[in-house]
Amino acid sequence: MDPVNTNMLVCEDEKNASCEAAERFACAAVRAVAKRGVFYVAIPGGNSPRGMFEMLSSREFEELVPWARTELFFTDERCVPPESDESNYKLASGLLLSTVPIPEANIHRMHGEDPPETAARQYEEEMLRVMDSSPRFDLIVLGMGMDTHTASLFPSSPALLETGRHVVANYVEKLNTYRLTLTLPVMNHAEQVIILAFGPDKADPLAEVLHGPVDTNLHPVQAIRPAAGHLLWIVDRAAASKL
Repeated sequence: MDPVNTNMLVCEDEKNASCEAAERFACAAVRAVAKRGVFYVAIPGGNSPRGMFEMLSSREFEELVPWARTELFFTDERCVPPESDESNYKLASGLLLSTVPIPEANIHRMHGEDPPETAARQYEEEMLRVMDSSPRFDLIVLGMGMDTHTASLFPSSPALLETGRHVVANYVEKLNTYRLTLTLPVMNHAEQVIILAFGPDKADPLAEVLHGPVDTNLHPVQAIRPAAGHLLWIVDRAAASKL
């Protein structure tokens, strides 16, 4: 990636960065609803969005997001039931979805408890049913792992080569398991993508991604480049310390 052309917001700490992410989530929702009456968003799992979820569920944001007009999807999911502590859905439900007034029918979770290929196919069908034949999210929020994976697109994993599907069951060799994940075509078709990276342990990976050579097989997050949309990194000073 070209650091000169990278849109990045560096915040003092994770709390401030999470607040910025929540504000952009709310703004994207308001714009989308004003434009077409519905907000299509995909949210991640992992630790990065925790603060954003907590902000969005706070009184400060309670009336800002048009939750009744929000269709909420997930970027990826582990192949576990929704009550598992490893479930991205369980995390989001506990911190956000059980608190805000979003209709249950508007929450579209990946069924990690089902056979991976079946779950991926059904989730893609649900996206097409709710959106259209060429689904375009108003906002996709992502994190970045220590190995520079994003969603469940891991280094050298098969899903990085997918060009036709919107959702796949991606076998991750180092984890010896499948993960359900959105694919690069649908991510790069989004109107806006936000990537979150917090903490000193993300400093080296972030510097490698932004200053190192482009190798999307080794660094999948480098493949996030919306074709006709906007990409914004939101990071804290600790993560940005080696840029």
